[in-house]
Amino acid sequence: MYERILVPTDGSDVAQSAVDHAIDLATKYDAELHALYVADTDAIAYSLGAEQVDRIRQGNFAGMTELRRKAETATGYVAELAEEQGVDVVEHHAGGQPHDMIADYAEDNDIDLVVMGSHGRAGVRRALLGSVTERTLRSTHVPVLVVDVQGEE
Repeated sequence: MYERILVPTDGSDVAQSAVDHAIDLATKYDAELHALYVADTDAIAYSLGAEQVDRIRQGNFAGMTELRRKAETATGYVAELAEEQGVDVVEHHAGGQPHDMIADYAEDNDIDLVVMGSHGRAGVRRALLGSVTERTLRSTHVPVLVVDVQGEE
């Protein structure tokens, strides 16, 4: 049923809970797992110059040690846990609007299922879902499994 599963991650606790679900599904379906970290260029554009934002949009975090570290830590966590379970992992870092990047990645890589947290690092929630999760649901035709952590807030 699932050959390729995408788990977008920002390294938050809720994202890590989604990772557990994604790995479990990948193990059961013998699926390849894709770990995606998206640097939200809208959120960081004000503190960086246009040239740096363009580089981030191309997935080039060179010279941005802190951003690269966050991306590598977030997707590395997924890869480490998945590989312990014998799951093949593809790590990818990108920059742009997270919901657009998630939807584009899913389409470009023939993803069968997106597994993501209900809200991310900011912890700000609209009625039930975080804005990235809600926008992702509206931006893709790929099934999306939304994972929430009880008692997070």
